[in-house]
Amino acid sequence: MITNARALETTYVPQDLEHRDGQISQLATALEPLTQGVGGEHSLIFGPSGSGKTTLAKYVVRKLREESFGVRRAYWNCMSGSSKTEVLHGLAQDSGIGNHLSRDGTATSTFIDEFRETDDHIVAILDEVDALEDETLLLGLGDLPNVTIVAITIDEDDFFANHRLNGRVRSRFSSAETLRLRKFANDELIDILLARIDAGLRPGVIGMDAIEYIADLAAGDARKAIKLLGKSTRRVDRSDRSQITLEDIDAVHDEARQDLRQDHINSLGTHKRLLYDIVSDAEEIGVTELHATYEERAADPKPNRTRRRYLSALVDKYGLLESTGAGRGKNYFVPEP
Repeated sequence: MITNARALETTYVPQDLEHRDGQISQLATALEPLTQGVGGEHSLIFGPSGSGKTTLAKYVVRKLREESFGVRRAYWNCMSGSSKTEVLHGLAQDSGIGNHLSRDGTATSTFIDEFRETDDHIVAILDEVDALEDETLLLGLGDLPNVTIVAITIDEDDFFANHRLNGRVRSRFSSAETLRLRKFANDELIDILLARIDAGLRPGVIGMDAIEYIADLAAGDARKAIKLLGKSTRRVDRSDRSQITLEDIDAVHDEARQDLRQDHINSLGTHKRLLYDIVSDAEEIGVTELHATYEERAADPKPNRTRRRYLSALVDKYGLLESTGAGRGKNYFVPEP
């Protein structure tokens, strides 16, 4: 039934990208100078969850690397680690530059020097860039002649309106190449699903009625659509049947939603995950007790301001937590699935 399991994963970057031709061309043009051995234009990609921001960036950079010599990709999700050292270490690991450098005990200037001294050009893809603890890192990287930044986040207005955003960073990136993605239309999701099915399943495994049903449930979110396809396929693959039905899709709907939520949880860095786990373990907890418990458990606690930012993102951006009340009367809890 399954011919390529990777094609059923949300992280898979396909050979062809559906319904993003304009954005592919826009980002490729911004990066085209790299083919001549000079730096490209820094770029910002905005769009809702499931609109293909990360896939677009990885796809265009992969194509660039196939056509050019001396270009490296460096990818990091800033929710997985948002300090300067964590981000630079992640970029170094993904690019293969500075693999000998450890995350702990290595100065940020050492990572910067490693990037500067390589003969290759680096495209640094910074996912969830709004999670950065210190946005001046964008200046440190962006000032390197052999580094081009592709920064990804959900909301353009929130990014530029952020009162913490360094003025020089705001000035630098207000002139960056800007790509704005929208949710996929229903027929576009169907095309995306058909491409994944062609790449990953034997013919006849799923009919158009089931494909259209998945697209309806996903409501413009490609990640959810792909997750539903993968979960329903594996459900049928474990049985003695050969075709996915609407009942199979209904049966895995809640599980797929939980999987997407768990994917977000698993991507959290150490301190964000600790805050989440404290709330999850308590079911509901007041803000004062939450901070006290965090300080007891964290090896190197982040300052209060940083914690508040983390908690705000967990509530407002990712929906992993909810809160009631205000000030010292605020309580946090994990929402019902």
